[in-house]
Amino acid sequence: MTEISSCSWPSNDQLMIRYHDEEWGVPLHDDQKLFEYMVLDAFQAGLSWKTVLHKRENFRKAFDGFDANKIAEYDEKDFERLMSDAGIIRNRAKIRGTMLNAKCFLEVRKEFGTFDTYIWQFTGGKTLVNRWKSLNEIPALSKESDAMSKDLKARGFKFVGSTICYAFMQAAGMVNDHLIYCHRYKV
Repeated sequence: MTEISSCSWPSNDQLMIRYHDEEWGVPLHDDQKLFEYMVLDAFQAGLSWKTVLHKRENFRKAFDGFDANKIAEYDEKDFERLMSDAGIIRNRAKIRGTMLNAKCFLEVRKEFGTFDTYIWQFTGGKTLVNRWKSLNEIPALSKESDAMSKDLKARGFKFVGSTICYAFMQAAGMVNDHLIYCHRYKV
């Protein structure tokens, strides 16, 4: 039996492996899923992706299935409900940021028709394919994530620094950062 080569970052965690094999780096054009990734990447700031991924279903329940329309209407009662939810990461600034980002997300969608149209402009509407041979070659940010971060911040978004934007781009398949020997690397 031949062993399948893969990126090493998922380690032996089954949820991380499934995420790597089924989602990470797959070009995403669904507005609700793009918003979900934006929320989860914001909560990842300063933490490991593994921590966030293992709480993903709790986040989904707590944040109404990542429905930006509902989250944009959240009030103080919702904020307090989220702050008391032990199943998610209870960070005041990140919860407030998510509530604000939902409003900003809806404004972008109103302006561009879809968030997808807006966000993919930063890579010219296509996946940027890299040719990394080891994990330490993969950058934490790029000129594209710098531009995305700057524009999102100008539109009022929070927790959208260049590093978070680059992680979002990796997750949403805007960049292909699978290592060249990985079974998920496709050119």
